[in-house]
Amino acid sequence: MNIAELKFDENGLIPAVVQDAVSKEVLTVAYMNEESLKKTLETKETWFYSRSRQKLWHKGETSGNTQTVQEIRYDCDKDALVVLVIPNGPACHTGQYSCFSKENGGQVNGSRFDIINKLEAVIAEREAERPEGSYTTYLFEKGLDKILKKVGEEASEVIIAAKNRSHDELKWEAADLLFHLLVLLREQKLPLDEVLKVLKERHET
Repeated sequence: MNIAELKFDENGLIPAVVQDAVSKEVLTVAYMNEESLKKTLETKETWFYSRSRQKLWHKGETSGNTQTVQEIRYDCDKDALVVLVIPNGPACHTGQYSCFSKENGGQVNGSRFDIINKLEAVIAEREAERPEGSYTTYLFEKGLDKILKKVGEEASEVIIAAKNRSHDELKWEAADLLFHLLVLLREQKLPLDEVLKVLKERHET
């Protein structure tokens, strides 16, 4: 990235939209100046400029909830950034996964795959916040081996349901398999988009 090409405002700042590189959820919006952007590029962790405190701040310097930078993009006018990160904990000072409310004012005519997007976001939220009593929290805390075991179990149950010719049984087991597969992808920090990209490439060839 050529920082000299970017257009900082009259205060020497540029807005930065921070997005989860895996779930694609917007986590927060902050500002960077040239120095904080350089530090972000050098350390591969997010640094911002606090307008209220008039100084640089390293995200997670007190909470430990750092953000590992995967990619930085700028818009066509070169006056705004999108920072794709792997969050190491909640992004918001309130302890929430994202600074943005889930309220959407009612969604109309959503895609039939909207639930996959929502589920991926919830799984990312559970990994960051680790709410007590959540099954998804339990899976992340038990670790990779437990998640792999569940994926294997659910795959076997899908096979049994199909052999039984039971649509009711099969839809439940298939849903369980998809859920645990999404948890596995999150644990591996592999975006679902990458899997879809492979499917698209195979289809086109």
